[in-house]
Amino acid sequence: MQPDPPPTESPPMTDRAPSTGLPPPKLRGFGHLMAAAGYSLDGGKRLLREPAFRHEILFGAVLLVVLAMNGASAAAFLIQLVLLAILGAIEAVNTAIELIVDRVSPEFSSFAKHAKDLGSFAVFCLLVANAAFCAAVLFKDSSSFL
Repeated sequence: MQPDPPPTESPPMTDRAPSTGLPPPKLRGFGHLMAAAGYSLDGGKRLLREPAFRHEILFGAVLLVVLAMNGASAAAFLIQLVLLAILGAIEAVNTAIELIVDRVSPEFSSFAKHAKDLGSFAVFCLLVANAAFCAAVLFKDSSSFL
């Protein structure tokens, strides 16, 4: 009787469904729309598990409260909401980059570090843009600014 071979270590399979090796069937029409909405909801749920995203939600809430307390216009609120939505989208892309880099290159690599740093810089730029817009609305020179 042959002894069992030693178990091979495989990378942890967190956040992954078992792979069948086959791509899912392509959907069309309304089925495609519903599947895409489901993928988007799944992405939003995954993003909510990121502490950075939860901090950005808090940051956005503070900005909106500050605008409300200072009587900002509806146009200013709309622009701030769009900037916050773009921040959320960039955070999602940054998180995706980090997940892929960690999966493909679990050991330290300067290439991986640069990819993560660039994604982080994109998020930082949107944080600054959100804060700068809110400040511009608060410290406007005339009543004609939004």
